[in-house]
Amino acid sequence: MQGSLDIRFLSDAALAGTRLVHLDQRAPLRALFPHCSNMGLPVAAITTTCGGLTGGDHLSLAVHMGQEAGAMAVAQAAEKLYRSTGADTRIDVDLHLGANAWLEWLPQETILFDGARLRRRTRLNLGAGSAMLAGEMLTFGRQARGEELTHGLVRDEWHVARDGKPAWADTFHAAESDLVAALYHPAALAGARASAMLMHAGENLGAALALVRARLQQLNAQIRAAATIVNGILLVRWLGSDSADIRPGFAQLWMELRALARGLPANLPTFWHV
Repeated sequence: MQGSLDIRFLSDAALAGTRLVHLDQRAPLRALFPHCSNMGLPVAAITTTCGGLTGGDHLSLAVHMGQEAGAMAVAQAAEKLYRSTGADTRIDVDLHLGANAWLEWLPQETILFDGARLRRRTRLNLGAGSAMLAGEMLTFGRQARGEELTHGLVRDEWHVARDGKPAWADTFHAAESDLVAALYHPAALAGARASAMLMHAGENLGAALALVRARLQQLNAQIRAAATIVNGILLVRWLGSDSADIRPGFAQLWMELRALARGLPANLPTFWHV
């Protein structure tokens, strides 16, 4: 399958808010626009209509935020990556923010079945004065079935730029025997079955970091988490035995950071919690 999705938002003074100005979608990708009156900005719910991805599938997603526009793009449900016979599943994400724009790229879990082969690249370009929240959540194996990953590929890349100049990059890459080793090595995932990352770019990051670290101290001892600031970008990471253990803390921080950064309601769309 070759699916694509291109969404563009612009600030509209007449509406005193943001409006959708462009939407191009090709199956299996689709964007829905639920009425979320408690979010303070437009919400685009992104879904794949095929029920999961496998080797050879390629998805391309792009979100463009015009100057001073604000919106949330949220995964409608967890994404399943099935076993591949050899070809890779490729996902390319491009996020562009104009001057003083705001975007929330809110994930749900990417569930890797045994033998899945994922290559995902997320590129963000931040304009002057723009800010955003972005994240990812990975689940290694179907936990309800006690599945272990014995082979496959995970390559997850992030590239962040400010006005086209590189600001931060990160890549997790492990394949076949190296993937199994990374899942259990004490210097890597150390047996964790789920991981998550939250990234926040914007102003007043010192206060945001203090808030995040205070919340992380309240986590269950079975969850490992840490936060830092790298080149003006706040990064938070979690490792746990189950994504269900990570989600509450992830959601709490997301809600508090959107309120701190932009004065938005400390809420998430109702369907994200289901």
